[in-house]
Amino acid sequence: MPVVSLDIHNRQPFAQGAVFGGVGAYQQLDGRVHFSVDPKAPANSPITDIDLAPTDAHGRVNFSADFRILQPVDPLLGNRKIFYEVVNRGNPTVLRQFNDAEDSAHPTGPMEPGNGFLMRMGYTLVWCGWQHDVPHSPGRLTIDVPEARTAQGPVTGNIAVTFQPSATTQVSELSDRLHRPYPANNLEDWNSVLTVRDDDYAPAVTIPRNQWSFGRLESGKFVPDASHIYLAQGFQAGKIYQVIYATSTAPVVGLGLLATRDLVSFLRHETGDDSNPCASGPRAHGIDRAYAFGRSQSGRFLRVFLYHALNRDEQDSTVFDGLIPMVAGGRRGQFNYRFGQPSPHSSYSVNNLFPFTDVEQTDPETGATGGLLSRLASQGDMPKIFFINTSAEYWGGHAALIHTDVDGAKDVTPLDNVRIYHYAGTQHGPGVLPLKDTEGENRTSHSFNTVDYRPLLRAALTSLDRWVTQDEPPAPSQHPRIDDGTAVAQESVGKVFQSIPGAHLISPLPHNSRLDFGPVEGIFGLLPPKVGKPYPNLVSAVDPDGNELRGIRLPDLSVPLATHAGWNVRHPGMGAAGQFIKQIGSTIPFSATQRERQAANDSRLSSDPRLSIEERYASKEEYLAQVAVAAQDLVDQGYLLAEDLATVSRHAAQRYDLFSKGGLLTPSLEGAPAGDG
Repeated sequence: MPVVSLDIHNRQPFAQGAVFGGVGAYQQLDGRVHFSVDPKAPANSPITDIDLAPTDAHGRVNFSADFRILQPVDPLLGNRKIFYEVVNRGNPTVLRQFNDAEDSAHPTGPMEPGNGFLMRMGYTLVWCGWQHDVPHSPGRLTIDVPEARTAQGPVTGNIAVTFQPSATTQVSELSDRLHRPYPANNLEDWNSVLTVRDDDYAPAVTIPRNQWSFGRLESGKFVPDASHIYLAQGFQAGKIYQVIYATSTAPVVGLGLLATRDLVSFLRHETGDDSNPCASGPRAHGIDRAYAFGRSQSGRFLRVFLYHALNRDEQDSTVFDGLIPMVAGGRRGQFNYRFGQPSPHSSYSVNNLFPFTDVEQTDPETGATGGLLSRLASQGDMPKIFFINTSAEYWGGHAALIHTDVDGAKDVTPLDNVRIYHYAGTQHGPGVLPLKDTEGENRTSHSFNTVDYRPLLRAALTSLDRWVTQDEPPAPSQHPRIDDGTAVAQESVGKVFQSIPGAHLISPLPHNSRLDFGPVEGIFGLLPPKVGKPYPNLVSAVDPDGNELRGIRLPDLSVPLATHAGWNVRHPGMGAAGQFIKQIGSTIPFSATQRERQAANDSRLSSDPRLSIEERYASKEEYLAQVAVAAQDLVDQGYLLAEDLATVSRHAAQRYDLFSKGGLLTPSLEGAPAGDG
């Protein structure tokens, strides 16, 4: 049995004992789970370097991870279903996504219940650490895995670290987001290479080795350091740097995939184990179903989980009945690679490797054949899957690849167990008010996108559950299509935005290319990779207002007050002005009145062609009446829950009050420093 012990270190009431409808109160369990897996088991064979991990006297590989469980105090009142979230860089975020709990993204604070949706539904929520390079810190869920070794000693090889500073600096850590870096194994390694690009698609220029060092600054003085890189002339804001160097640290990264699989399998199937909090106690009744959700990085994790067909454990038991990989687009990632870095999303990383569609296809350019779910399909019954994306993933150059052929010539019909949903006019994360153009190190030329797609997520989970438990088919896939002309090249959409005052177009337009990292899956044989022919990048066509025509359109788009896009561009103060800024979308409000519209001129002295709010709606009441009709239509189609009609109406009223009264953020485009709000 892979789970050898599950130690609960803390048990406390959740949300101070709040009662959630008929399900009652919840409790929060935090602790550590210890695993012992058989490296020779066929179910574990997809894990890179598991055969090089140290083993115990029984020939098993041992590792451990943090876990957290939220469950009804009285399990008989729950729904007997696990809702597992793949944590994002150690952080649970699902309560923000489904419960609108804004404060739940902060790891050191208490988890907030928000609107209590998941609790009222009776789910048992489960999280487990899986990312090896997340540092141990309060509130974050981490994992400790062994390092691969050969008889000759540590495994050694090259690694590529890519970074794009938002402000000029002389030092950068050799990691993403302060994660634990892979240290250089030789500070004087003159075979290491540092390059710089002006943008993702510009030629890489090599910076002479004698101009940079492995090191950092301490009290203004250079100190050699294997985990940092130092450039005396400074890393320039907006430039893209990549350093390739040798390391001798090789954690078995893919064990994080097994931690997810085996903890959920234990909680679901090990009913005779007294340490299983989902199956022990006088009123316990066990778990019947399990669903998985992962957003962004965690959605890419689930695509890797599916690609390697890890949904059956060592005993061949099914783990998840349904999965929702969200805002992952066509990407996977370094979740099962030697020297893997799970967090970065460079354009030239294994995130962007073929195959993309769930069904099998052949790339005529390379001759490669594969499908994301091909291995899983060979095992028999498959889970139900919702692939959900926003406009940001389409503009990132990869989302359309999950439902088109690799030439962009025709649509690809997904498997019967799959639905593909595009949330039209949205950005990577749910939009909120007030309008802003700054968050952390990011600053953009347009205001951030304000469309809040979370009501659609609640409906998606409800539909997935009904599909699994009642065999009730969910609403059909909704996304841009080639056959009806709604999947189009980015350039055609750009022409519409040229007429909108204040709109700044992306340059260069994003795309992904065929990449070759060498012949062995899971090991970097070529760094940098060989770069081949670009893939097509298709996005949704737009109406004359610039709002997307295809996908699930919330009233923000069908009864609009603004233009909402899934892309934005870097503010000049961050460097690389006008380049695509990943994940952040745009909201460009309509003029409040006809007079304001006629006076709103851009640098070419052309008035805004989009009708003002005053010209569109006679009153707030008329506007809200149209919103109610549009929202009810989404309920009738199965994309929105009736209980969220009030939420959608409230959001609409807030936006009307702001946009119609001119309470708008006007971004400064004159080179303000990054982070200057």
